[in-house]
Amino acid sequence: MIELRHISKTFNRNTPNEVKALRDVNLKIDSSRFVVIIGSNGSGKSSLLNAIAGSIDVTEGKIVVDDHEITHLEEYQRSKWIARIFQNPLMGTAPGLSILENFRLASVRTQSKKFSIGTNEKFRKKIRDKISLLNLGLENKVDQLMGTLSGGQRQALTLLMAVMDETKVLLMDEPAAALDPKTAELLMNLADKIIREFHLTAFLITHQLKDALAYGDRLILMQEGMVTKDLGQSEKAALQLNDIFNWF
Repeated sequence: MIELRHISKTFNRNTPNEVKALRDVNLKIDSSRFVVIIGSNGSGKSSLLNAIAGSIDVTEGKIVVDDHEITHLEEYQRSKWIARIFQNPLMGTAPGLSILENFRLASVRTQSKKFSIGTNEKFRKKIRDKISLLNLGLENKVDQLMGTLSGGQRQALTLLMAVMDETKVLLMDEPAAALDPKTAELLMNLADKIIREFHLTAFLITHQLKDALAYGDRLILMQEGMVTKDLGQSEKAALQLNDIFNWF
C-alpha cells in the first residue's frame, strides 16, 4: 500500500544550520495496517508524516502509494489518497463555516468543485446520522459555526470528515495532545473504530506510550531520523510499558 524507499530529508543543506531530519528510511506498509510511531523530540516522526503528506519535499528517495509514485506531487494532489488529522484542533476545519458546510467541502475534497454543489435535505440527514454516532449531541447543531465548538468536538468531527470522500491513508500527528484526558480517550477510540471500519492504512504519532501499546498493529521507533525498531503485531502485543521506557 505504501512504500518509502531510501527517504532522506535535509533542511538548510550545505549551511551551518544543516539538519538531517530523515536518514535513508525504508518502510513498506500493507493495506489496512495501523502503524504507531514513537520517538523523542527531533527524532524525525513529524518529518516522516510531512514527507508522506507532501508538506515537505524529500531530499532523496521515492514515496509510492497504491502503486502510484507521489514523490513529487503537491500536497493537494495527494489528497486523492491521503487525509490528515493535525495536533492543533483548529487546523482541520473552517471555523467560519457551519458543521454542515465543512462536511460538504470534505465530501468533495478530491473532486472538481461546481456551483451546483449544495447541502440539500438528503445530505443534511446523511451528515446528522453520521454525527450521531459520536454521541456528542452535535447532530442537531449542524448549522452551528465550526469555530464555536470545543477542540475535542472539532477533532472528532475532523475524523469523520476524513472519510467523507475516498481516502486510503490517514495521517495523525498527536491528534489528542491538546485535549483533556477524557476527550482524548474518546477521540482515540473513535479513530481506532474508523480505521477498522473503513479499512484505512493509518499512521499515528504519539508521545503517550500507553496509547502506543493500546492502538495499532505495528510499532515503529524513530531516533535521529532513522527507524531503529519496527515491531509487527505479535511482537507489539508482547510488549510491556517498561520495555518501551527502556528504549529511550
